[in-house]
Amino acid sequence: MADEVGVSRSTVSNAYGRPDQLSPELRERILSAARRLGYAGPNPTARSLRRGRAGAIGVLFTDVLSYAFKDPFAVRFLQGLSQAAERHSTGLLLIPVPDDPEAARAAVRNAAVDGFCVFCVAEGHPARQAIFERGLPVVGTELLAPDAAMFAAGIDEAAATRAAGAHLTALGHRRVAIIADMLHPALGPRTAPIRQPEDISYQGERERLRGYQEAWAKAGLDWDDVTIINVPGNSREAGLEGAAAALDRRDRPTAVIAFSDVLALGALDALEARGLRAGRDVSVIGFDDIPQAAEAGLTTVRQPAKEKGRIAGELLLDPPASAEGRRVALPTELIVRASTGPATNGRI
Repeated sequence: MADEVGVSRSTVSNAYGRPDQLSPELRERILSAARRLGYAGPNPTARSLRRGRAGAIGVLFTDVLSYAFKDPFAVRFLQGLSQAAERHSTGLLLIPVPDDPEAARAAVRNAAVDGFCVFCVAEGHPARQAIFERGLPVVGTELLAPDAAMFAAGIDEAAATRAAGAHLTALGHRRVAIIADMLHPALGPRTAPIRQPEDISYQGERERLRGYQEAWAKAGLDWDDVTIINVPGNSREAGLEGAAAALDRRDRPTAVIAFSDVLALGALDALEARGLRAGRDVSVIGFDDIPQAAEAGLTTVRQPAKEKGRIAGELLLDPPASAEGRRVALPTELIVRASTGPATNGRI
């Protein structure tokens, strides 16, 4: 290409990346020759490597790529993250983590990014280990993450569910079912052999369970009256399946606790299919306060999803000068709606 026009390779590169360094006539001569020869310009990956900057944030999550566009909380989180990225002229690279450990490590090692945002990846996962091996900045949504070098924008999950648990116990609920996904990578869609928060691999779910357990203990209630159901993914269908398993028991629960609003909406579907009314026959409580929660009259814990994503991006792209600012705690609020009410006996 350079030989065709009779200029140096750097001059050709300037025609694409630094046009102000050339006269309009010379630049047009180079671009015309490029079009004639089918040359598309310098390789952007190679250019970013030379500059030492890829211009993108890698977003890791242990699910299929479509999850990022289907889950309402994930969508709002990514909207906030995108706002921060746009402000710093940076893009997003979505990286679903494969089940195979070596493939997961490869996905991280081969990602052309300037830093990583960890979204729903279990502690100890090979992908997380590979991130820290690269030495790039990392932000997560876990305030209690053990790695001190990691930025975080998150909430006090346990405090949030303690408030939700106190609401339920004050209404007289004792026998409840908890529906959650991602309790442990090895668990399938069945009643989980999990009784204590320490058994859960994901910090967010672990802390949410801890908050409910503490609310039960404060009320002097028996934790053995709580049934924990692990479902295959965070979907409305999975919530319906998990709630159906709980509601069809002879001593059905007086309340269904879902670890997300999406699962809670599925639980409302299960109640409707059985002619039961939420808040009168069985109470239902969710987490997140996605837009559909208000439409359904769902009691839930509100967390600022979009703001969480925006702050995560800012921490990564414009790091604070002091160590105190590396972890930002965001507020939560219990939003009480019609889906919770006084406990009934729950017998079929």
